Amino acid sequence: MSSTAPPTANGDATIPDVGLVPNAGPTLNPWTVEKVLETFPTGKPAEGTSSPVPYFHLLERLKTTKREGWRRFGIERGESISDHMYRMSMISMLAPPSLTSRLDLSKCIKMCLIHDMAESLVGDITPVDGVPKPEKNRREAATMDYITRQLLGNVEGGRAGAEIRAIWQEYEDSKTLEATYVHDIDKMELLLQMVEYEKRGRGKLDLGEFAYVRTGIVLEEVGQWADEVMRERESFWAGKPHIRGELESEEGGVETDKKAMQDAYYGKE
Repeated sequence: MSSTAPPTANGDATIPDVGLVPNAGPTLNPWTVEKVLETFPTGKPAEGTSSPVPYFHLLERLKTTKREGWRRFGIERGESISDHMYRMSMISMLAPPSLTSRLDLSKCIKMCLIHDMAESLVGDITPVDGVPKPEKNRREAATMDYITRQLLGNVEGGRAGAEIRAIWQEYEDSKTLEATYVHDIDKMELLLQMVEYEKRGRGKLDLGEFAYVRTGIVLEEVGQWADEVMRERESFWAGKPHIRGELESEEGGVETDKKAMQDAYYGKE
């Protein structure tokens, strides 16, 4: 695809493809927030102001940054980080009655919309990218500190920024029922997208390595949703050879080194 768009209606010279916004975050080494900000084509956001508008602009990067795991399989125009978080938030609203009475659903919806916010600067780091989990965690924490302190610290007394930072940390710590539920929904949304891409690939696209995340779903209620999706997937493949990453053995077809990367990425610290 060309990096320029067709001439504008008034005959002006071609303009850049403004919809193409590469996220340099994963490629920078050493990585710092400041180094990422220097790559912004729109300029560094204003810091320390009482206006939330610079923060609003930063959020666009969640719309334009793609989920990298799919791109390894040639899906260049796949879902963005925002796409992923939006469907998660909608799924979270459908908590079964057995969970609803025990969950703060308002917090869960917020957590769905916040949990990957750091990827606006960090980018979407996947299990096979070779970035150690402690380094990934460091980058994400530094980004959330930047967003909630530098961009939101002086907005309405910093209250919104403090809430966003606290909810993000709760998700990362994964010690509450709300965090467990949202982690499970994160995996559930991935399974849905996996099957949807495979179906559109008409049997020529095997994304079964991503089915590994089924093994990490904790809550029975979300597990039941996930199993329905996995049955849907098996029906689609109809006995044809395919990778089954949800099988915790070599029978699943996931390469040993890749399985080790998945274990390291999704495992607890």
